Amino acid sequence: MRIDILTIFPEMFQGPLQTSIIGKAQEKGLLEINLVNIRDYALDKHKSVDDYPYGGGAGMVMKPEPIFRAVEAIRGEDFYPQCRTILLSPQGELFNQEKAQELAASSRLILICGRYEGFDERIRQHLVTDELSIGDYILTGGELPAMVVVDAVSRLIPGVLGDEESAREESFTFGLLEYPQYTRPKEFRGYSVPEVLLSGHHQRIRRWRRKEALRRTWLRRPDLLAKATLTEEDHLLLEEIKQEHGQEE
Repeated sequence: MRIDILTIFPEMFQGPLQTSIIGKAQEKGLLEINLVNIRDYALDKHKSVDDYPYGGGAGMVMKPEPIFRAVEAIRGEDFYPQCRTILLSPQGELFNQEKAQELAASSRLILICGRYEGFDERIRQHLVTDELSIGDYILTGGELPAMVVVDAVSRLIPGVLGDEESAREESFTFGLLEYPQYTRPKEFRGYSVPEVLLSGHHQRIRRWRRKEALRRTWLRRPDLLAKATLTEEDHLLLEEIKQEHGQEE
């Protein structure tokens, strides 16, 4: 997969995109990340990428010309409309695991990082294919959201993770939060690993993990349960969980 990132601060990406899993994915040739400075496509000698909004108002707005020119230069005719061109914006669709999986199936993505008070509307209307937000809050720019999208998407590319099972079992993959995890030592400061995990009984361990995933989701993110695909066993486990907590309350 190739990901082009358009930004006026390409230096922000140097550390995060060169280390850990993303760095190794690039070394293996599974992922190519291309940083594009939007100012390189500005039309004036001052490399201006923003201007005052028509009609007045606070702040500055990202100009259309540099962003259109940058996207068209790197995208080329051969990639349109197959190439997803994504605006990172608080007005966009909420980014989640399902969207990450959808984007991971693409061969190429273009991410546009905004700054200032927003974008000229013609960028939304006539250039991008998607608009994404990572949450209902305001950041100083689209660089951090772009890093989030790159991290979430790239780890779903086949071969990027050493253990493909990890991506399948993580939180949100099946609509639930992940079950609790433990490792050695068996006892630490008087706190012990649950006995079921030491039993070697695979069916009991599987049931315990599923129940604890359901419990954690029910307690922390009940909204996810409404969208999750639950089996008959899941519903029985949920009843057990509710009874257990009802006795505690």
